[in-house]
Amino acid sequence: MNDETNKNIPESGGRVSDQLLADLAAASRILAARGVVDAFGHVSLRHPNTPNRYFMCCAKAPALAEPEDIIEYNLDSKPCNANGRGSFLERFIHGEIYKARPDLNSVVHSHSPSVIPFGLVDTQIKAMFHNAAFLAAGVPVFDISEKYGVTDMLVSDGDKGQTFAECLGDKDIALMRAHGSVACGSTLELAVFRAVFTEVNSRIQHWTMDLAGGSHIASLSSEEGALADALNNGACMRAWDLWRREVRSETSW
Repeated sequence: MNDETNKNIPESGGRVSDQLLADLAAASRILAARGVVDAFGHVSLRHPNTPNRYFMCCAKAPALAEPEDIIEYNLDSKPCNANGRGSFLERFIHGEIYKARPDLNSVVHSHSPSVIPFGLVDTQIKAMFHNAAFLAAGVPVFDISEKYGVTDMLVSDGDKGQTFAECLGDKDIALMRAHGSVACGSTLELAVFRAVFTEVNSRIQHWTMDLAGGSHIASLSSEEGALADALNNGACMRAWDLWRREVRSETSW
């Protein structure tokens, strides 16, 4: 039964600016343009005034997102204002991360192609350069079969979402075996930056491993990563301003 047809529709956390909704729709388009998402994948943003609510586009291809497509959810991932619009099956990833991590305000879930192999092998994803410094803190791998056995691989309910959030722990990036990954941040701009540069870093790591031929790879240490990531928390706005301008040039918002 659609959540809109019952009497348990959650209350809204309150009106937000049109600019916030436009930026969230733009984030979907940015991720598509940068090769992080294609017809699938999603990005969310916690309500700035009501922490137990978040926003995410309705179930459509990210490159087609519009501000009017944004739906508000409670942290159980029940829609407050779907109005007949469909929701992503894996929205529970977002709600359960927000429950577990009050420090995070934006989450990106993608099937970024260069990232997926690192969830299938013992080789760990490493921070290859300073823009991907956040990876030096470590990247856990969520294997849904360890608790749930044979599944369709989707985190499609609250229990699976909670288990995934537990695997993420205090990290900002997690891989999902044979599925994809999640990138998180304290801001929308930072989460998008991390999702983009997780994909870029993964391509560089593939190239580097081929070049190294089994020899040592001088990736960032955890200490180097922490120092570089502190700078990136602000520097990510340079990338966002560029990417956001590209979307604005193609739309009226």
